[in-house]
Amino acid sequence: MNSLQTRIAALLIAAIVSVVLLASFAATWVMQPPAPQATMAPVARQIHMTIALMGQGRDSDLPGPLQAAPAAGTPDPGMTRFLRGALRRTGAPLDALVTRSGPRRPLTASVPVEGGWLILQIPDLAPPPGRWKVLALWLALIVLGSAAISIHAARRLTRPLQLLEDAVDRVGPDGTLEPIPETGSGEVQAAAKALNRLSGQLRQAMESRMRLVAAAGHDLRTPMTRMRLRAEFIEDDPERAKWLSDLEELDTIADSAIRLVREEVGPAGALPLRLDRLLEDIAAELRSLGHPVETAALPAVAVDAGPIALKRALRNLVVNAATHGGGARVALAREGDRAVIRIEDDGPGVPPELLERIFEPFFRVDLARRKAFPGAGLGMAISREIVERHGGTITVRNRRPQGLEQICTLPCALADG
Repeated sequence: MNSLQTRIAALLIAAIVSVVLLASFAATWVMQPPAPQATMAPVARQIHMTIALMGQGRDSDLPGPLQAAPAAGTPDPGMTRFLRGALRRTGAPLDALVTRSGPRRPLTASVPVEGGWLILQIPDLAPPPGRWKVLALWLALIVLGSAAISIHAARRLTRPLQLLEDAVDRVGPDGTLEPIPETGSGEVQAAAKALNRLSGQLRQAMESRMRLVAAAGHDLRTPMTRMRLRAEFIEDDPERAKWLSDLEELDTIADSAIRLVREEVGPAGALPLRLDRLLEDIAAELRSLGHPVETAALPAVAVDAGPIALKRALRNLVVNAATHGGGARVALAREGDRAVIRIEDDGPGVPPELLERIFEPFFRVDLARRKAFPGAGLGMAISREIVERHGGTITVRNRRPQGLEQICTLPCALADG
């Protein structure tokens, strides 16, 4: 978003400044002073007219009394040549001298006449001094003004896109977003209405899906109960055991599906919770059930979470490592304002191309694991749902030379910080 806004602002600034530069160049070119040879023609006519007035005795019309010597200053050969040429073109040729008394002083024309030297000032039609500073200030004001206008225009143009970006950042774990105020310009209101409408549709779809899964899980219980009762009357013991085992697996799948729905739509009920104690309780419980679970030195770290939900999530992760990895090693650390839980095992790991799918519901790496380890394949999906709802993350990566590492991060409790 910032890149697009910057490009739009830069484009507008470049367009405005380019137009101003072209206009300034054209104005400077048009307002340039005339060439010296064009300037000298009026001066030559004035000299001829003054000499003619002197011949008629009208001294009151003369620019001043005659002087005994030409005007002081440094002779300017170029301007002297231009003046003499203009005098030849406008009347009788006369000898003249053009001098300048200083670097920024006006030019003075000295013409010898009978009785002395006629002194006349040559008008300076050059631009005033300091014009480049004025031009630089003019351009600086144009650039600053165009930058302010362009940035404001870019923000106005990208406001609907910024609204979309902010809406994406506010998407919750359930895939929906909070209602957006439908205020501002017409484009912003239209984008806000579209996003609110989309959010409502997504929320309805999620609720419909949850109700469907929950209803299916509950509805399966009745026929499964009838099938279990019928299986008890099978006389062949091995066959009856197979039926009961399959029914037990179906019951596990239905129960896991209902739990997943409850975790997605149920309230979090966050309370201050000591992670170190929770991990010790989980490890002790699993060791009593025969799972090889080890814990490192666990520092005292607290988080705000639902005790039952978070225990279920972490228990699923530890059970996954202990079951499929031959044993679990649990470690806890605090990194900044995050609590980091690492669960390692020495099992075969997961093929790299399947790591992204490990949190999908009912996902199994291979069918052989499904036969060897009972379960519905929803434990990892439930754990991720619970952890993300508490503002945390779960990542899984393979260890070298073998094994799997599960990393769970959670924000520390405010009181603990």
